[in-house]
Amino acid sequence: MQHWILLATAIVLEVAGTTSMKLSDGLSRLMPSVLVFVFYAASFVAFSIALKRIEVSVAYAIWAGIGTAAIAIIGILYFRESVTTVKLLSIVLIVAGVVGLNLGDVRH
Repeated sequence: MQHWILLATAIVLEVAGTTSMKLSDGLSRLMPSVLVFVFYAASFVAFSIALKRIEVSVAYAIWAGIGTAAIAIIGILYFRESVTTVKLLSIVLIVAGVVGLNLGDVRH
């Protein structure tokens, strides 16, 4: 269970790093620029530890998929990016893919 918590932490930190990247305005603002590197470093540490017990294919797909969906939602809600049916459907498909990978990993 601890490794799943670490994976969730890695996802949150990666999303914080990507959000900081947007806020850094091309790494031209000091504090958001520093936070990009802090959040990404911490994310990689948490992700690396999570990989001790979670298969890399499943862990990476979850990390990338949920991170991508979260950033898309943050883009829409916080940064006022465009919302289209295709964008929303794509987010749903990303989440469905992550769920499918988890269900496919169940051992009988």
